[in-house]
Amino acid sequence: MADAGAGSASAGPAFDPGLPYRCSPSVALRPEPFGALVYHFGTRKLSFLKTPELVAVVSGLENHPDVHAAIEAAGVEESQRPAYLRALAGLAANGTIEERS
Repeated sequence: MADAGAGSASAGPAFDPGLPYRCSPSVALRPEPFGALVYHFGTRKLSFLKTPELVAVVSGLENHPDVHAAIEAAGVEESQRPAYLRALAGLAANGTIEERS
């Protein structure tokens, strides 16, 4: 779903979907038919969001009180939510999304 690259986990805080997140200001999303290209200006890495629904979740994070609400608002089916949470955890680990206060 998200191509976070091998070994992209960091020693940062654990991803908590009960907290509010946002797309990092250092990241640009370019919508594509398959999902989106993601460019991180800080690391200069290119990655992919592999579904339009994941793009909707990432783009909508800042409008919701937590990750679960953003996933629900994007219309992600209940059976797919664990996969989305894993993808978002990877995006948090590589700096694409970040916790907001």
